[in-house]
Amino acid sequence: MSEKEKMLKGEWHNANFDEELLEERSKAELLCFNFNMSKPGSKEQTSILKDLLKTEPAEGLTILSPVYFDYGYHTHFGEGTFVNHGCYFMDGGTINIGKNVFIGPFCGFYTASHPLKFAPRNKGLEKALPISVGDNCWFGANVTVLQGVSIGKGCVIAAGSVIINDIPDNCLVAGVPACIKKHIEQ
Repeated sequence: MSEKEKMLKGEWHNANFDEELLEERSKAELLCFNFNMSKPGSKEQTSILKDLLKTEPAEGLTILSPVYFDYGYHTHFGEGTFVNHGCYFMDGGTINIGKNVFIGPFCGFYTASHPLKFAPRNKGLEKALPISVGDNCWFGANVTVLQGVSIGKGCVIAAGSVIINDIPDNCLVAGVPACIKKHIEQ
């Protein structure tokens, strides 16, 4: 089994030294650079985004530069989603963002983790688990979402929060680590 196949299955894989994964991340890094340096809202920027995501961008999707992806095509955005400046999608595992999601500036979605012991960590091992975000969520600035987390629809995530556990539908969460502050009647 290739390191990429292990990555996509959520298994420990060599992310730092595998040639195939290094090449894919290098391509994504160049596409991110070109996207970030192109005129905002231009046809060129849309074309680069299509190459990065390997699909036609969802209707009404807005992504402001700079933005960063490890692979690009492992991240999926629903219609009407807005991504503010400076966001990072560490998408070794899939990141699924629902429809009409507002992502504030400098948010990070991190699917990867590394071994606690330094010997395997130094060999480049990591594990990538998916992140899922439901429709109609709002992320304040500087939110961190960690691997394996599912966030329900209609949630509001307060600025600076660190999401380490699943969040049910229609919740206001805040804190480090984030916890439910109240349920939102929709």
